[in-house]
Amino acid sequence: MNLLVIYFKISHRKHNSKLAKSKTKRPLKSKALVSMEKIFLGDRPYDISQRALVMGILNRTPDSFFDGGKYFDLDDFLNQAETLVNNGADILDVGGVKAGPDEEVTEAEEIERVASSVEALSKRFDVAISVDTWRATVAKEAFSKGAVLGNDISGFADPDYLRFASAAGASVVACHMRLAPRYADPDPKYSDLMADVKDFLAERIVWAKEAGIPTEKIFIDVGLDFGKTYEMSAKMLFEMNYFTSLGHHMVLAASNKEFLGFLTGIERSKRGGVSMAASIIGIERGCKIIRVHDVAAGVAAADMMANMANISNQ
Repeated sequence: MNLLVIYFKISHRKHNSKLAKSKTKRPLKSKALVSMEKIFLGDRPYDISQRALVMGILNRTPDSFFDGGKYFDLDDFLNQAETLVNNGADILDVGGVKAGPDEEVTEAEEIERVASSVEALSKRFDVAISVDTWRATVAKEAFSKGAVLGNDISGFADPDYLRFASAAGASVVACHMRLAPRYADPDPKYSDLMADVKDFLAERIVWAKEAGIPTEKIFIDVGLDFGKTYEMSAKMLFEMNYFTSLGHHMVLAASNKEFLGFLTGIERSKRGGVSMAASIIGIERGCKIIRVHDVAAGVAAADMMANMANISNQ
């Protein structure tokens, strides 16, 4: 087994010294138990009682799975950021390393890509900035430049991540991943997919609270396509409301992912419509932040669902 994967597994075990896992049977229907109508991204409150927030994806990578490095140059990156903001993005999520397998990106390289990007965005736009990284030192640097949300696909495998986020007053996203970022997981196995992912996220919530991060700053992401087959990801999206019983608002990251191609046969560059459909399903099932490439479509989905809910409540 690769040494980095072993490190992540050991880190996960070390974190879990206090939480006893419970394997309860999943009910056929899961009631939405999340009652917080206000969340915080850093010190800024957001009312999510009526409408989901839209997080625009900004990749400062030469090998992005979706745009292929189109916005790696800083000027192109900032022009794309301006487009996302003008289209209504509530959050900009900045990533300097893609999640999937590829050439190694050092910590120094990631900091160089991310820190300058976050600093430039902070100076130009009045929107919340998220840093998409699993490295604690990268997150710390991004927080110092203006990021207010740490989006960690590894599930806080780096033991310093939560400490740095707490010290910066940042919010965090706990994401489920079975192995480690940058490594393929072609044959994932679970004793009970939904219960296993739920237990994992419940554990990460405990870690975040123990680090001093308040409830309204902790979000969860089930990690669609991360250590899941396409069928698993489809099942999780369709049953997303099961995870609301954890008591923390959910981030949906389904935009242009491979399971959508599996379900529809549509190639990645043409998945805008099915990505919007996935956003609508996620919002209907309780997701309060949708992470998207096409912000205009995401805003339309969020607005439509909010207006439908308002009409239904009249």
